Amino acid sequence: MEIQIKTFDQLSKEELYAVLKLRVDVFVVEQQCPYADLDGKDLHALHVMLKDEDGIEAYLRILDRGVVSEHVAIGRVIAVKRRCGLASKLLICAIDAARTYFQADKIYLEAQTYARGLYEKQGFRQITEEFLEDGIPHIGMLLELENEIP
Repeated sequence: MEIQIKTFDQLSKEELYAVLKLRVDVFVVEQQCPYADLDGKDLHALHVMLKDEDGIEAYLRILDRGVVSEHVAIGRVIAVKRRCGLASKLLICAIDAARTYFQADKIYLEAQTYARGLYEKQGFRQITEEFLEDGIPHIGMLLELENEIP
């Protein structure tokens, strides 16, 4: 498997289609949650994909400060196969990418409540009460990155 990090302009038509299809298949169809996935933020995101010979196996996007939060933010975390480590592998890469591309010292995300453990394993901690977003329980979570000593 290969990790790829691309801006919106670097995505091929086929990659963009695959990303959007994956997000709609899971977040809209599987979770029965009609919501506006095309929110304009993809244009400003780094798109992080875990790919193999079958295509995109896991995906997330990273947004710089000020797009959805005062902190660098991760969103749309999804894996084709669940509970086999793909999302964890992708998150580790995304945390490093957030540091590299956006000099992140903190990373914010809004997690579906059931997935809290996935994010806690990477050091995120809950910072909000549970809230409904598009009818699905979520929590705000924050990862505070330690300063690296040169």
